[in-house]
Amino acid sequence: MVATLCAGLLLSDGYLDLTDGLILLSMLILFLAYTLKESKNKKHHEFDDLEHATDKSQTSKTWVMLLISLVVLISSAKLVVYGGVEIAKFFNVSDLVIGLTVVALGTSLPELAVSISSVLKKQFDMVVGNIIGSNLFNTIAVLAIPGLIHPSNVPEDVLSRDYPVMLLLTVLLFIVSYKFSKKHIINRFEGVVLVGVFSFYLWQLF
Repeated sequence: MVATLCAGLLLSDGYLDLTDGLILLSMLILFLAYTLKESKNKKHHEFDDLEHATDKSQTSKTWVMLLISLVVLISSAKLVVYGGVEIAKFFNVSDLVIGLTVVALGTSLPELAVSISSVLKKQFDMVVGNIIGSNLFNTIAVLAIPGLIHPSNVPEDVLSRDYPVMLLLTVLLFIVSYKFSKKHIINRFEGVVLVGVFSFYLWQLF
């Protein structure tokens, strides 16, 4: 929520410049440093309860598979962007709308796959970490890069239409997950509400 509010504050002047990029990048570095520090200070981790049956001979294979996956992911991202531009030209839709829909949904598929896989394996902490981590990275790091490389104006629709929806969903997610109680559980009804709000937003775009 803090990252979302800070991003909105920096973009409120309608321009994303070098200073904005540096501030966002600094926030990312501080967050990563804080996370690593908290992880080291935590004496007990859930993985400590798992049986350490990992075959060390598979380590090299795991690294190779990871590198291959990253290459495929980067290549796929380029194809998604190219396809999004072509769709925008064909249907005479703005690049902004395509970015908010086709490109955004396409680049979110890996996160969705990881979340579903983690839920099936009952690794719920990984689901939360994946969602929060990806949103933080997209809000802070990915938004910082354009400011650092090529400062530009922020479309008016982003500030008046898209950002308020993002802030609303962020607040709703915080409320339904925190609930000011010890049990931080998102039930099916709350999940449907969140998906419903986002679906209505997508419908409004067209």
